[in-house]
Amino acid sequence: MGYGDSDLLNGEVTQKTGDEGIDGVIKEDKLGLDKIYIQAKRWKKESKIGRPEIQKFVGALDGKRAKKGIFMTTAFFTKDAIDYANNTNSATVVLIDGERLTNLMIEYQAGVTVKEIYKIRKIDTDFFMEE
Repeated sequence: MGYGDSDLLNGEVTQKTGDEGIDGVIKEDKLGLDKIYIQAKRWKKESKIGRPEIQKFVGALDGKRAKKGIFMTTAFFTKDAIDYANNTNSATVVLIDGERLTNLMIEYQAGVTVKEIYKIRKIDTDFFMEE
């Protein structure tokens, strides 16, 4: 998506336990001067992530003195969670639900492969015109 440098050192995954609510960190620029902190939840698509989960994440961001965070999930967010994320003063929090995550994966070709390509043809009526 254009973050970091062209090498593979654009970010890191934190340890699975004791991560203090942060699952990963992305370097926002080539020098790593600004970072975006990530929380990722792989839940059933019908699950709802509510305000308490977002509050915990904002608290984790505050603990890192972070100003930017992304909370992504395979599920979806409740209205309260969205409202809280949009109105918090301590950090900018972007919420990515399962549908948006899927669209971003397709757009940036991350974790997806092309299965089939279809060509749709139409009749070229100019070909049949007499001169």
